[in-house]
Amino acid sequence: MKLDQIDLKILDAVQRDGRITKLALADKVGLSPTPCWMRLRKLEKAGIVAGYHAKVAMRAVAPVAIVLMEVTLASHRQADFDRFERVIRDVPEIVACWSVGGGVDYLLKVMARDIDAYQRLVDALLEREIGIDRYFTYIVTKTVKEEVALPVADLLPAPS
Repeated sequence: MKLDQIDLKILDAVQRDGRITKLALADKVGLSPTPCWMRLRKLEKAGIVAGYHAKVAMRAVAPVAIVLMEVTLASHRQADFDRFERVIRDVPEIVACWSVGGGVDYLLKVMARDIDAYQRLVDALLEREIGIDRYFTYIVTKTVKEEVALPVADLLPAPS
């Protein structure tokens, strides 16, 4: 789907405020409400707007340990990657998992009650024998930046 500047403004606005009203969105992007809302629905149907969520400040709810974990698998067949990913998707404490290049296979973001809970999670993963050869743990001591709104317009190719 080819996006124009108005589509990009719509994406920017709904990322920053998922509860924005039809009228406020239309005003923000410079369209009348009906065409603006039709564009938003088109973006949703195309899967470009994948959902609306609230950002929860977990540390305001309860103490939490945020851990980044590098994982290298023992074997690199497609079936090994599939097995690992299938298990990881079902672990609620693993809030993000990226397959990466450059010497490790995966980078995971884990949120646990504390470091002991994190270690119990790792022990359980190792016991499941899902192919983990090595893992490295990095405890997050301070969040410097964590954006929710993505820089959509900045990532698109420049117009020719």
